[in-house]
Amino acid sequence: MLSVEDLSKRFADTPVFDSVSLALQRGEFVALLGESGVGKSTLLNCIAGLDRADRGRVVVDGTDLATLSDDGCARLRRSQLGFVFQAFHVLPHLTVAENVSLPLRLLGRPDEARVAAMLEAVGLAGLGGRFPAQLSGGQLQRVAIARAVVHAPALILADEPTGNLDPETAERVLAVLQAQVHDAGAACLLVTHSAAAAARAQRVMRLTAHGVRDA
Repeated sequence: MLSVEDLSKRFADTPVFDSVSLALQRGEFVALLGESGVGKSTLLNCIAGLDRADRGRVVVDGTDLATLSDDGCARLRRSQLGFVFQAFHVLPHLTVAENVSLPLRLLGRPDEARVAAMLEAVGLAGLGGRFPAQLSGGQLQRVAIARAVVHAPALILADEPTGNLDPETAERVLAVLQAQVHDAGAACLLVTHSAAAAARAQRVMRLTAHGVRDA
């Protein structure tokens, strides 16, 4: 589902990471650990085509991102990827339900029942009519998670998805991600500092400035 080959990224003269290679199969849940500032979020952005690496290849479900334009990468993200951003990136002028339904609407597949089911799965049943300003940080995180998986993407990239959640709620949303992997056959790459979150993964890897290794 995902192949990352010899990926390197610099900002000006500062290397972020170098020679990163990893692969995920469908039905695989992988946790990625690493010190703050080592480039975990940047790596996810490169995998999603939101940023361009300086060297190496990213292949998502057989498509080499280097062969795609920015519009092509956007279309691939829309159909194949679910991204849980650390900063949420919910749209303030849309309700909770409208935010979660956005991936389905962009694909021309509106489905109110699916949206309601995802809100219930992350513990936000009954809050679909609220606006983001009316929610806590933990609730916004759950909106972002529901939005990332509502369209059943083939690849889920999750950047610290439990960082704003209490342990009980974190377990609940991790179960949602696992269900997408086990039941829908998705692949999930989870960036986390949480030992409890990493314990749910089938494989745990560590990112350093010089590549990725098994943790």
